[in-house]
Amino acid sequence: MAATSDSTPAAAAAASSSSSPLHIVVFPWLAFGHMIPFLELSKRLARRGHAITFVSTPRNAARLGAIPPALSSSARLRVVPLDLPAVDGLPEGAESTADVPPEKIPCATFFIVPAALVAILGPRRENLTHPRTTAEDYMVQPPWIPFPSNIAYRRRHEAEWMVAAFRANASGVSDMDRFWESEQHPNCRLIIYRSCPEVEPRLFPLLTELFAKPAVPAGLLMFPDTINNDDDTFEQSFVPPAVEWLDKQSEKSIIYVALGSEAPLTEDHVRELALGLELANVRFLWALRPPRGDGGSNDGGAAEILPDGFESRVAARGIVCTRWVPQLRVLAHRAVGGFLTHCGWGSTIESFQFGHPLVMLPFIVDQGLIAEAMAARGIGVEVARNDDGLFHRDDVAAAVRRVMVEEEGKVLARKAKELSDIVGDREQQEMYLDELVGYLQLYK
Repeated sequence: MAATSDSTPAAAAAASSSSSPLHIVVFPWLAFGHMIPFLELSKRLARRGHAITFVSTPRNAARLGAIPPALSSSARLRVVPLDLPAVDGLPEGAESTADVPPEKIPCATFFIVPAALVAILGPRRENLTHPRTTAEDYMVQPPWIPFPSNIAYRRRHEAEWMVAAFRANASGVSDMDRFWESEQHPNCRLIIYRSCPEVEPRLFPLLTELFAKPAVPAGLLMFPDTINNDDDTFEQSFVPPAVEWLDKQSEKSIIYVALGSEAPLTEDHVRELALGLELANVRFLWALRPPRGDGGSNDGGAAEILPDGFESRVAARGIVCTRWVPQLRVLAHRAVGGFLTHCGWGSTIESFQFGHPLVMLPFIVDQGLIAEAMAARGIGVEVARNDDGLFHRDDVAAAVRRVMVEEEGKVLARKAKELSDIVGDREQQEMYLDELVGYLQLYK
């Protein structure tokens, strides 16, 4: 459906302020990188007086934590557990992607991604007109983007993920077909993104035209500026040794290292990253998850694959945490001055909030696109890798020192702070939510 004259942000804002409250049912994909921002969006909408029913499975509902009393007591936000039926081939009790190995994760289309990923995917009609079959096809800007951009993969291993997304998987249907079926569904009236034009300029008008329906920014859904024990948004189970250690460090002296909960890490990756941090000779806090494939059930399992003697050699300046670390609290800590990240969209947005320069180590999906965009904005540097995605400890050390030690790091930090100030405009971010409500009112 093409966007018409009454589907503008102005019309949406007017509808938001003049219409009756909505009842919105939210059913996010079963991965925490998706559930958490959807819950945050639900809270924001509920605080505007709308009734939100958040549906997930029982274990996921429990993991997401308590609903703020002001919202639960007024019944504006309620979480409804929906039992997940047993599925042949999935482990018993698996209720999110973190519970299953990558090859058994159910396929789904979700729009808690940067707009750039949807732009490179493109609509079905453009892909039929401009078929892409090789990795090289995704290493150049797609022809339907009419202006110069860096929306292309730079390495073969990243582009090959895109090729695979267009091929039928074990279900007999490709991920891209599922994506297109979702966005082409007659009841799909608009597409919402966890993004905003300040971060991804020029893409929202393009996506509105390409998919013939409004591309609506929900804003970045960043968390409150004040992070304290009274804030219902954050987990309170901060790992005590990590907190105590951070509290003893100088301001902006620490690089926080975290590669997400589902990055396809191997033991070789962990070894080279560890030795790179050692060579960099900087202070660090590393939230280390077990590589995928070992089940992730042993909290100490990640430490067992570190190089022999590594922890003792770096004990005076670094700490490795193999249990869950509350990332937002770490990023907000005064001692943290840089972030080594896989460039997942959620982690990248969290870095925006606190203005940290980035050391970037992307792996799959949209991460390479995000790393390229952040490098172009001058807020991060990427660890050098070969075309197959392999990296060496020397490359890790060089990138870390560029951000944390060398003069270049001051420039990166300044630009990261400038971006933080722009996207930290709460009034502007709240306006995106008001416009989103207006769109929902228009199309209800």
